[in-house]
Amino acid sequence: MRGAPTILHLDMDAFYAAVEQASKPSLRGKPVIVGGLGPRGVVATASYEARRFGVRSAMPTAQARRLCPNAAYLGPRFGLYRQVSDVVLDLLRDLSPLVEPLSLDEAFVDLEAAAAPAGPGSERAVGERLRRAIRGATGLSGSVGLAGSKMLAKIASEQAKPDGLVLIEPGTERELLAPMPVRMLPGVGPATADALRRAGITTVGETAEAGEDELLRLLGKAHGTSLYAMALGLDDRPVVAERDAKSVSVEDTYDVDLTDRTRVQLEVARLAARCVERLRAAGRSGRTVVIKVRSYDFSTLTRSETLRGPTDDPAVVKEAAARLIDGVDTTAGVRLLGVGVSALADFTQEDLFAQARAALDEDDGEPDPAGSPQAESGEHGAPEGPEPPQDTDRRWAPGRDVAHTEYGR
Repeated sequence: MRGAPTILHLDMDAFYAAVEQASKPSLRGKPVIVGGLGPRGVVATASYEARRFGVRSAMPTAQARRLCPNAAYLGPRFGLYRQVSDVVLDLLRDLSPLVEPLSLDEAFVDLEAAAAPAGPGSERAVGERLRRAIRGATGLSGSVGLAGSKMLAKIASEQAKPDGLVLIEPGTERELLAPMPVRMLPGVGPATADALRRAGITTVGETAEAGEDELLRLLGKAHGTSLYAMALGLDDRPVVAERDAKSVSVEDTYDVDLTDRTRVQLEVARLAARCVERLRAAGRSGRTVVIKVRSYDFSTLTRSETLRGPTDDPAVVKEAAARLIDGVDTTAGVRLLGVGVSALADFTQEDLFAQARAALDEDDGEPDPAGSPQAESGEHGAPEGPEPPQDTDRRWAPGRDVAHTEYGR
């Protein structure tokens, strides 16, 4: 714990929906919901106008449509969100070289590492300047928390939502935390909260009063010790500038269960190609190929194969994924498929035999499964950028920018 509130946590407000409202003036002030649009879609972000109707992140889109039928329902445009996120990250790096991004819309900043650290009592002014800079550069709002630890800074930004700033003064942590539900503490999920509730513990204050020995008895050594420290407001985790990715993966959920074996194989090949695109964009390679299969009854299994060396060759990854899916029974129906690559490295060890096989496939004139017209129709978002005029009976995906022959973009 630090003696000054020099750890800053920024959480952008309803980020995906806010970006859509900023880029499309007709949506401003109206309910906007971004996520999967099919009957099995899930809400990624809801604007604050939509939240008044009870819509929340991770809610099934079908339920959101019942609660807020007049909202704008849009597929995500992650390329656009990354562009805006990069602008915000540049502003954070102007404050300090120690910036730890957690996602596109969330990051920690260590103000002590700045070239000219904020003087005593000036942390609030730094946070307010940051909020103004973000609004000026992007038109979006962000909530800022300042505290002496990462845990408390994140709690402070939650309290600041939307579009606010909360600073937790060192020495007031336990008083602030005591009435909060225990689920506010990092790592406390439904199972842990239920175990504590059965013991009569529902708040952070009651967790601290229970004592370390009781928490060790209820939760075990590792979890009990860390939970007791957090209940006391103790958190010494540093801000880490580089968070090295451990894997790269893609997945799709399907509106209708896939039962046709050929379609499943085509989808796995398409996902493998997309996964390699992401892998190469990150300048990485990987040694372990993983597939994920979720059945009609929500049961999920994974299978993996470790290669002789790291690769970013799409033919190698496709072949490994194909071998893995061949060993999985999908006849009952598949609602989700995913392909990933782990054991990442910064170099590749080419599989010459796989390259030779790929060359033979090309000579045979076999079509690439990933190039089929239906391969790009997924639930997770519309293609980005304007489209050229096409047939009048074309169904445009909600939220897609289009170029009309008569009216322009």
